[in-house]
Amino acid sequence: MKTIYFILLAVLVASFTFTACNNEDPFSTATAGDYPRILDPVFPDRVNGELPVIANISRDANLTMELTVTPADYTTISWQIDGTEVQTGTMLDISLKAGTYNFKVTVSTEAGKSTYREGIVQINPLPDDPWATEIGFERIIAPGINARLYGNNLSNVKSIIIDGTTITNIVYVDSEDNAYIEYEVPADLAEGEHRVILVDNDNNEYGGNVVKVTHTALITAGADRTNANREWVMTGINLDQIASLTFAGQTITEFTRQSPTEIALTCPQLEDGEYKLTGSTKSGTDLQFYRDKDVFTEQTVTVSSTTVLWQGHHYVSWDLPDDSPNKTFNLIGSDVFATLKAGAVLSIHYSVAPEDDYHQLRTTTGWWNDLPGTSVIEFSEDGVKEVQLTQEVLNKIQDEAGFLCVGHGYYVDMVTVQ
Repeated sequence: MKTIYFILLAVLVASFTFTACNNEDPFSTATAGDYPRILDPVFPDRVNGELPVIANISRDANLTMELTVTPADYTTISWQIDGTEVQTGTMLDISLKAGTYNFKVTVSTEAGKSTYREGIVQINPLPDDPWATEIGFERIIAPGINARLYGNNLSNVKSIIIDGTTITNIVYVDSEDNAYIEYEVPADLAEGEHRVILVDNDNNEYGGNVVKVTHTALITAGADRTNANREWVMTGINLDQIASLTFAGQTITEFTRQSPTEIALTCPQLEDGEYKLTGSTKSGTDLQFYRDKDVFTEQTVTVSSTTVLWQGHHYVSWDLPDDSPNKTFNLIGSDVFATLKAGAVLSIHYSVAPEDDYHQLRTTTGWWNDLPGTSVIEFSEDGVKEVQLTQEVLNKIQDEAGFLCVGHGYYVDMVTVQ
């Protein structure tokens, strides 16, 4: 009996002990020496090395986020947009103009330890906003040159602001393909990336994303192919800074023409094939080449006996009105055909327009009469249409107002002659 009594007494004492402990206030076990951690939110992982998009919102909504960190009592939090601190503390609430931004939040402790999360923030324009899209290399610019911005609702833009400088001498050009505004880059604009602000007639400001200002020589077109022993023209920016080109093992220092936007030379006598092209500038830096929306210091050049008459991406559809530039392809003038000799082969490189269900191509004169010896082709894949340029064909082009590609549902990408 005594044994049972002592057991009950021990249980009673223990219960009082636990009750006393449970009545105490909770306390944090984190210390100032702990490594900081971001508990919430969880950021997505990189994909193929690229930063993840962590927010995709319209420009009329604020970018908001609340951070849960540990050790909470010993940390400071810094929110950064494009490398600039915009806010501190656990809560972010900020309004941004339309554009793509680099986002980073850094958590640091008193002991000097830190961690961070980063990603991309996409702020989208509203439907009626002026907005500048990215087409190609037009956002790589040089001080003092004329540059372009392509986009939507640009006819409402009266000025643009870059790095605090207001540019008012802008020209709007309407185009069914890509409307744009042309402007002169300030001559004193510093090298680096700058955000563009579009200003409308009511002085409202809209985001236009970023441009990159460079003093480096950059070739943007004309470097991918050429003809042996003929003039070779390449265009770009800062090309007056080129000191030499090394092509197919030969170093070239004499050019037939050279300006900030163009360089021309006579291509060496070479067999058809692919050759490497590099270059050096007067300051000793490497010449750069733009392709596939990136910049490289070496270019592969195709030397061919085939001459490129036109290259681009021109849509053709009979559904468009007669005054549309895309009703036909008519971008090679009669004067060009006047220089060609009978027996040459014209090759039209085309690609299908995926948005169209039917694809047809015809080659005609400017009067829409079929060229002699040609036929209508229907297709569902990219390809090449060849036209034998007999003397009859060449005469008909001269007599009937030129050369056309007509039909529906395709792009003309390149026209060559051999």
